Amino acid sequence: MTTPHHIAIVMDGNGRWATRRLLPRVAGHKKGVDALRNCVKHCMERGVKVLTVFAFSSENWNRPAEEVSGLMELLALALAREVPQLQAEGVQLHFVGNREGLSDKVRAGLAQAEAATAGNQRLVFNVCFNYGGRWDIAQAAAALAARGEPITEGSLDRAMSLAHVGDPDLLVRTGGEQRISNFLLWQAAYSELYFSDKLWPDFDEAALDAAIADYAGRERRFGRTPEQLTAPRARRAA
Repeated sequence: MTTPHHIAIVMDGNGRWATRRLLPRVAGHKKGVDALRNCVKHCMERGVKVLTVFAFSSENWNRPAEEVSGLMELLALALAREVPQLQAEGVQLHFVGNREGLSDKVRAGLAQAEAATAGNQRLVFNVCFNYGGRWDIAQAAAALAARGEPITEGSLDRAMSLAHVGDPDLLVRTGGEQRISNFLLWQAAYSELYFSDKLWPDFDEAALDAAIADYAGRERRFGRTPEQLTAPRARRAA
């Protein structure tokens, strides 16, 4: 079965998972961290080389202050608890997004986690935090303009916040919604999209396998015809 090199996930449904159980929304986010830990493990077992997840969007600041505060506390706890294990397992961690709105303590924690895992190569794990796809394109264009460089597809691509990895092969969204919500707008131009009705805390090993199996059945043409894909190599070269 064909395994995607790079999987991106919109982890949706934590709040609804908690609400259905008459729990505070933050309880759903805590359960979501458990699901993410397992997802990282399962991706490594299946040979996925890059995992990118949407943890906190730039629009999430509009949520109730109590929930935002709880998410920030959860991030700090997750850094302290999870980073040593990720380091031991060979995971290279990147936090992708605008850090200007984050506290000095959080920014320092993100930088320390990245530095601690920088030499690892088993899995590149990108956590998009305070991230938005439109922000990403705008910051890339602004950086090029500041350097006086021409703005082209190639230069923009190199200035994007995920320039250290290739574009995602498979983009998964959980929670039943069928949109990408300002996630990887540039990078997902040719990604295969997969929508799961499972809420993120319930997205387990079997759900990941179902997404990968669905991906394996897709025909990725990148603008070519089906006949071009099946033509003998020698004829294509000619």
